[in-house]
Amino acid sequence: MDNREYTKALKNYPMALNVKEVSEILRISTKLVYRLINNGTILSVKIGRENRIPKTDLIAYIRGLGTHNMS
Repeated sequence: MDNREYTKALKNYPMALNVKEVSEILRISTKLVYRLINNGTILSVKIGRENRIPKTDLIAYIRGLGTHNMS
């Protein structure tokens, strides 16, 4: 899939996703999402007490272009 296809698939989500939304999209636990954020695998922005993940960074992670590989 290319970026357009991922963007189309995620069109019903806001531009900045919260941890719960990311866990639903990736079908992983919120605990694992926090772990990915803390180790820098998925980039996030802290807004108040919440982490927000830009949709573009999530797409990059899904495509394997994240800041760190999980290997």
